Amino acid sequence: MIQAVVFDMDGVIFDSETLLTQCWVDVTKKDGIPDVEHTNYLCLGVNDAETKGIFLDVYGQDFPYDAYEKEVIRLFRERASGGKLQKKAGVEELLSFLKEQGIKIALATSSREAIVHDEIREAGLLPFFDVMVCGDTITKSKPDPEIYLKACGQLDVEPENAYAVEDSFNGVRSATRAGLSCIMVPDIKQPDEEMRELACCILPSLIEVKEYLRERLREGQV
Repeated sequence: MIQAVVFDMDGVIFDSETLLTQCWVDVTKKDGIPDVEHTNYLCLGVNDAETKGIFLDVYGQDFPYDAYEKEVIRLFRERASGGKLQKKAGVEELLSFLKEQGIKIALATSSREAIVHDEIREAGLLPFFDVMVCGDTITKSKPDPEIYLKACGQLDVEPENAYAVEDSFNGVRSATRAGLSCIMVPDIKQPDEEMRELACCILPSLIEVKEYLRERLREGQV
């Protein structure tokens, strides 16, 4: 019996990954940093520490990542704060549906806790979440299962009794390694054969996720 649904945030709840990538491009273009868009795509689904590691691997250990990141975060908040961050279609309907069914809801995101709370609160979504586990409150980033195991532990739900909703490859790997059934809703990167094998289903939007879970309810699986 499914008792909980655990959501990733960036690319699932919010259309934020495209905006973040654009901020990186805008901040670094004055210095002619090449292929920043591709490098940022390599970082989808991982926490800040591993993101820094990826940038240093690509551009060298003397790359001024911290200075760039500070400016990227400032620009991102300027463009996204105050509720301006675009929510994914169907998110409020899906969250409301789960609440009505008595299903617990958690967030498992690689983003920092302070940023997560601000964005979720400004979007008016804070009351929906029973638990929020963030990237700076865990020791191992996705694809390690730690974040999903921690979310299920805080919900007091066994992983096999929970669904995950993810958009990134590392997120799907993390959720399935933790033992959750993972629904993939692709955002920037489209699924490959590995994702089709790992995910319990691949759906185009949260609107279809709601209908999928509704069907599971009718079948007595949720």
